[in-house]
Amino acid sequence: MSQRTERRGIHVDQSDLLCKKGCGYYGNAAWQGLCSKCWREEYHRVRQKQIQDDWVLAEKLQREEEAAYASSHGVQAQSHAQSTPPHPGHTSLGPFSKFEEKKTNEKTRKVTTVKKFFSPSSRSAPKKETPEGKTTSPSISRHASFETDQVSRDFVDFLKTLQKPGREIHKQCRSFIVNMSSKKELGADELSECVQDFYQNMADRLMSYLKGSSDSVEQVMDQVEKYIMTRLYKSVFCPETSDDENKDLATQNRIRALHWVTIQMLCVSMDEEIPEVSENVVKAITDIIEMDSKRVPRDKLACITRCSKHIFSAIRITKNEPASADDFLPALIYIVLKANPPRLQSNIQYITRFCNPSRLMTGEDGYYFTNLCCAAAFIEKLDAQSLNLSPEEFERYMSGQASPRCNSSEVDWAHTGSTVGVTATNPVLAQLNQNLELLSGLSSKQEKLMEAAQSLQADVLAWPKIVEREVQTILEKYPLEILSCTVSAIDANNLDDDNLPPPLTPQVFAG
Repeated sequence: MSQRTERRGIHVDQSDLLCKKGCGYYGNAAWQGLCSKCWREEYHRVRQKQIQDDWVLAEKLQREEEAAYASSHGVQAQSHAQSTPPHPGHTSLGPFSKFEEKKTNEKTRKVTTVKKFFSPSSRSAPKKETPEGKTTSPSISRHASFETDQVSRDFVDFLKTLQKPGREIHKQCRSFIVNMSSKKELGADELSECVQDFYQNMADRLMSYLKGSSDSVEQVMDQVEKYIMTRLYKSVFCPETSDDENKDLATQNRIRALHWVTIQMLCVSMDEEIPEVSENVVKAITDIIEMDSKRVPRDKLACITRCSKHIFSAIRITKNEPASADDFLPALIYIVLKANPPRLQSNIQYITRFCNPSRLMTGEDGYYFTNLCCAAAFIEKLDAQSLNLSPEEFERYMSGQASPRCNSSEVDWAHTGSTVGVTATNPVLAQLNQNLELLSGLSSKQEKLMEAAQSLQADVLAWPKIVEREVQTILEKYPLEILSCTVSAIDANNLDDDNLPPPLTPQVFAG
């Protein structure tokens, strides 16, 4: 086991999970290894630099266009003055003045268009709508689902306890939802930026409303996040402007192609032969799959946390000691491979973009979510070296030409000196093999049962003839003889009366 641990290709230093800028918070692969705070600062810095570069380019284009126009205007004015004789009343200057005014307007329009093109507001400004198109989004105007209605009622009931600040919070949330519903053309990052800005502004206002009570602010922000993201879920989860759907399909196909990966190849410290461990594995798979059915980022994080705790329980039961971080990540990868969660990349991106950033930066939710991101990244880059296999073996398994169970004599990565049996394979494949053997035994038993049934049917059909033949033989051997007998009257003199017992002997009385 020690040799296997040394060869294991799955290992992530805990320092790799933290923000690359050394702030101490958990980083995220979607944020280039930064935490949400550092990522927003870096995003704003890059954005401001891009805006400045765009303005510099716009001013440069403006100067070039003005120079080109001035040069063209000077040539035209000179040629016009040479070709036209002077008039005492200068009546010909009128059309030229109109022409100059037209060119000036055209120049101004072009310069304004260039500036608008490079201005940051033009990228995110909603399109001008007609009066008929100023209605709210279909997701807001149509009848909300039962879950949305229930969340709205719970949010209103919660805000009633805050009295006046509660009314202001509800007003701000409603206004933000309506505003977001009209920004369908925004990209996923811009939608995330809007939501995160709203979180930050709302948290700052709550600090003044609630007089700096951080626990109360966090409680209110949880309710705000639940209300807003439940209402906006359909429009911001896997938006059409992103490639989340393509990433989901790629991840699902990748996990399907890795169905042959065994628990031993990942060096997972879990023994699924133990009933308690198997039960925790099933619960972990259920939780990671259930994540897709939740709408609120906090609820999705709760599913990840429950899944991770079941994994730690399974490792602890197997090892009879507390699980370590090095044991957790391979087990999490194994659970993800077995579960193949629906829309895994979309859910990870949704949590990254719209969750309250404080949850992802610290605490167990942030730790477990960071490990899930590492597991997804590892699955995408998984190779032969990570599984301690040769490149030839890895390619055969990936192409389906071979299977670890069928080639157990060739798979000697464990170096135990014993034959790899059913317990040394993927439990799913072992169970499949056991079921096939059971079906084979049932098939042979069914064949024997069918032969016995056919034999019984032939015996039943032949039985009446056999009975009839035996009866006929007996009748011929012992023919039936019917003897005739005479019947005497009851009061007739019977000579045999003397032989009757005493109580039945008739007595004669003299009359």
